[in-house]
Amino acid sequence: MTIPDDLAAILDAACARAALPSAGAEPIRLGENAIFRLPGGIVARIARAGQQVAAQREIAVSRWLNAAGVSAVAAWGDLEQPIEVKGRSVTFWEELPPHSSGSLPQVAAVLRQLHALPAPAGIDLGALDPFVRLRERIDQAVTLTEGDRAWLADRLAALERDWDALSPSMPTCVVHGDAWTGNVVATSDGRVILLDLERCSAGPPEWDLVSTAVKYVTFGQVTRAEYQRFCDSYGQDVTSWSGFPVIRDIRELRMTCYAAQQAAEHPQLASEASLRVACLQGRRGPRPWPWTPV
Repeated sequence: MTIPDDLAAILDAACARAALPSAGAEPIRLGENAIFRLPGGIVARIARAGQQVAAQREIAVSRWLNAAGVSAVAAWGDLEQPIEVKGRSVTFWEELPPHSSGSLPQVAAVLRQLHALPAPAGIDLGALDPFVRLRERIDQAVTLTEGDRAWLADRLAALERDWDALSPSMPTCVVHGDAWTGNVVATSDGRVILLDLERCSAGPPEWDLVSTAVKYVTFGQVTRAEYQRFCDSYGQDVTSWSGFPVIRDIRELRMTCYAAQQAAEHPQLASEASLRVACLQGRRGPRPWPWTPV
């Protein structure tokens, strides 16, 4: 995987300021965030533009969680970060030991542990925003028809109203914000570690449970028995909550808008984006739906 010149320049500048080596950096993932493996067991992450506050919070949350006994991806040393280069926030992390995606019971157990923590002193988590970047993604979904984009915008507005009506009745705690199995890993040394902390915020615990629930309800990707083990481990089945349809629909909309945004850059995904819109519109029958991961 070749490192684009602009990212290489940002990485070199940030590493120089951090007194860390950039020679021999290997790209791990080049997406909305660019992630690189550096020599010495260090991982560098270049956030997309405009994410300075989120990067600062992610570093603070990582240090707080690990101090509180919840294993999370660890910020590198005592380095003052993030480092800002050309409007991009660069952060440095300890590389994980060999690992695999966490099991559903492991995801549930670490969420239960996270949700039981008191709010951290001195960290402004901010309120959960389940609609972050959705308007931009709809606007950027150029492979969709104008009619479909207008429908998505109307759907977004309706769900924003539903969320506003539901929010006052929901308890809040520290939530991960994007709690699916890809963001929880089990390591070879027996730890279960939370990754991708940029959406940590104060919100209803149900938001962290909905990602697994839609794998069962919306996509049929886990069996009833597997989903029950998740519920037993956490101590709650979010699908039995009266507000579940609202957060399920928001999660499905987020996944659809993400696919539509990606299709604008990767045209081979255009049919998947259109399929997801058709499902939300009720033109592909009832759930579960045959969505392909993007």
